[in-house]
Amino acid sequence: MKKTLLIIFSIIVVSFLIGAYFYPQMPDQLASHWNISGEVDGYISKFWGLFLMPIISLLMLLLFIAIPYIDPLKENIEKFRKYYDGFIVLIILFLFFIYLLTILWNLGWRFNMGVILSPALGILFFYCGILIENAKRNWFIGIRTPWTLSSDEVWDKTHKLGGKLFKISGIIAILGIFFSEYLFFFILIPVILSVIYTTIFSYFEFQKVRKNN
Repeated sequence: MKKTLLIIFSIIVVSFLIGAYFYPQMPDQLASHWNISGEVDGYISKFWGLFLMPIISLLMLLLFIAIPYIDPLKENIEKFRKYYDGFIVLIILFLFFIYLLTILWNLGWRFNMGVILSPALGILFFYCGILIENAKRNWFIGIRTPWTLSSDEVWDKTHKLGGKLFKISGIIAILGIFFSEYLFFFILIPVILSVIYTTIFSYFEFQKVRKNN
């Protein structure tokens, strides 16, 4: 965890330094949100545009550090800790990537934000699949339904399936770069369907386990 913290803390510090460096060059209002067509539809003040993401990253890091200590099933988190630590690094890198793209856009670079983010989201979804496959029952990480939280057997079966579905969702999201007009569907629909299906699956698996017992 110490190595993970060092990497993440370095990324966050670099984010703050980048914000301070580019502050004088930025307009008073920064583009901060893009619609599904890649057009800017939201702006934010210069200060928050440059420092909100580093602040969010820092707060998320504090939350991720706290989870293994406050979870009632903390000993289970230790069983897949290396995957959990990898996810922390990946999510902070993902936020840093968005941060850099936002700065480049406001410096005058023009690109399709959705197309560039699609492979990054695909990688994030795919790793979520790896994390989910290896997660043991806990209260914060994974597919947490009343039925998975009530049974280790239901948890394991649901997460093996959910991990595969999230990996598939990640691959589909990456393929979305070739279908930019339908990028929204390639990114969100597979994930939404995966969540719905695994939730329903966990319910029926719980009923099977209860009936067998």
